[in-house]
Amino acid sequence: MHITQLNRECLLHLFSFLDKNSRKSLAETCHQLLEVFQDPSLWCLLNFHSPAELKKNNFLLGPALKYLSICWYSERVKVCNIEDWMKNNFQKDFCNRHENAVSDFLLEVCNRCPNLLSVTLSGCGHITDDCILLLLQSCPNLRTLKLENCVRITDRTLEAVTLHGASLQTLHVDFCRNVTRAGLERVRETRPSVTLRAERSADMIPDNKPGKKLMLEKASRKLVRL
Repeated sequence: MHITQLNRECLLHLFSFLDKNSRKSLAETCHQLLEVFQDPSLWCLLNFHSPAELKKNNFLLGPALKYLSICWYSERVKVCNIEDWMKNNFQKDFCNRHENAVSDFLLEVCNRCPNLLSVTLSGCGHITDDCILLLLQSCPNLRTLKLENCVRITDRTLEAVTLHGASLQTLHVDFCRNVTRAGLERVRETRPSVTLRAERSADMIPDNKPGKKLMLEKASRKLVRL
């Protein structure tokens, strides 16, 4: 029996076991399988493991998308996490190659995927508060938002949660060094029903260049200890 003799329900079930690349390769063999590949019901879940994967034409974005995960665990993430003012030219050049990749992709998601229920972003060092604000505004049914190692996320994201995250039930801001304890407390006070986690966040060093006053204070403390 040839694969194209299977009914659509069987083909969709078969496609559901394949990764994005395999689905795309199979879809390129004939028009019938391409139609299955383009079925929205096949794309309710998307997982990406690097910014480079976002540029591949091996998936479909649409209203059926409910669960999105972009998790980059490469050692290269460390470069993105270096404070901007401390990066050398090589590190800046590396970041410039993918700086807008996740942000541009999230913009597409906001425009085309209003029914999202869950978003996980890990190692996405270049996404900003504006990205998350737009996501919350565009996806009113969002229940779970997990941010990890997203160094540009600040209290503005926490404020956006209180204003636009009406459906939010779970919020993680782990290893996001630019959120503060005050911002976390505001979320707890205004949205007590939200399960909030902020592992190693508010106690970390913020991503800004130490001012002259701060450096003098540190020098004074050292002299006092001596």
